[in-house]
Amino acid sequence: MKKWIPVAVILVLIAVLFGSTYNKFQVMDENVDQAWAQVENTMQRRADLIPNLVETVKGYAKHEEDVFTKVTEARSAVQRAETPKEYAAADAQMNEAIRNINVVAEAYPELKANEGFQNLQAELAGTENRIAVERKRYNESVGDYNRAVKRFPTNLVAGILGFHEREYFQLAAGADQVPQVKF
Repeated sequence: MKKWIPVAVILVLIAVLFGSTYNKFQVMDENVDQAWAQVENTMQRRADLIPNLVETVKGYAKHEEDVFTKVTEARSAVQRAETPKEYAAADAQMNEAIRNINVVAEAYPELKANEGFQNLQAELAGTENRIAVERKRYNESVGDYNRAVKRFPTNLVAGILGFHEREYFQLAAGADQVPQVKF
């Protein structure tokens, strides 16, 4: 009987280690999901601001239909995106659409002076900053999670329980230029 006590102690220790590691992964996985939800929220906020900005610009630049079409397509791409990679591509498309709106605004001085347009541009600039912050937080959460998935001995538990590396939010090629918001 006394021979089994050390075996029982080892089994209990393994169970405790396994359980605590599992709980750690659950918390980290939830943190990644929560951070990703914030990225989606802020990108959706920007996508929701764009139609208001477009409507304001439309009143001044009725013949700029191509710009408005591209903005609508970019907004749709953001709403269809599901993975960080798809969001990065949609983000690049949205940034280009915002640049195009700014080009149109430059051509219409009375539009640049419009208070509603200025307010929307300021909100858009604030939203761009929020997106950058939320992307950073998401990538930090993914980094913490991925390090835990890769490190020994937690990598053993991760493999057994099916925890795999998560995808970072990376900008699409050529999307490293922040849209210029000019007044």
